[in-house]
Amino acid sequence: MAASMVRAHAECYMGLVEMGVGLIPGGGGNKEMLLRAIDWVPPSVPSAVPGGGRPDLIPYVARAFETIATAKVSTSAREAQGIGYMSQHDRITMNLDHLLHDAKQSVLALVKEGYRPLRPRDDIRVTGRTGRAILELMVYLMRQAGYITDYDAHIAKKLAYVLTGGDLDQNTLVTEEYLLDIEREAFLSLAGEEKTQARLRHMVETNKPLRN
Repeated sequence: MAASMVRAHAECYMGLVEMGVGLIPGGGGNKEMLLRAIDWVPPSVPSAVPGGGRPDLIPYVARAFETIATAKVSTSAREAQGIGYMSQHDRITMNLDHLLHDAKQSVLALVKEGYRPLRPRDDIRVTGRTGRAILELMVYLMRQAGYITDYDAHIAKKLAYVLTGGDLDQNTLVTEEYLLDIEREAFLSLAGEEKTQARLRHMVETNKPLRN
């Protein structure tokens, strides 16, 4: 997901399914999903209220949260673009036999156009404690309805913390490195939990998720 461009087979299945084994994505997936959810939102919109022209990011962050928390998996590359696992400028190959060749041509085209890696971002607007409270309310309602277990809720709250930027005020600007740091911290804390280790062990031994 952190690649500058993806060349995917049309029938690829793609998802962030770590929640099923008691973890959150730990390789930058949360950061990428957050950016794809909010980057297209303009920094300001016309408003008659002073200071009221800043769009609310919480609905878009909530969509990314739901996608990861429910371990949604795409059934095609086109669907993966709609979900956010692939960006709109990524490319799709219909014939699997041509995939490697097409990927190579995409890379060569980038080089020909003078590609340079993007500079790390330092202008990512997060929803902070306000956004986290709303996501945690979603978690509470799902738990009360019996859709998730207590431990599922515990993991989901860790995910909410990461996607909203941690213990910050709403609309604080953060860096990519900051988001990666809190993602890694949450991932490692969950990896040390007894119930996560039980889920990992159960998946390895049975190839089925454990709902503990």
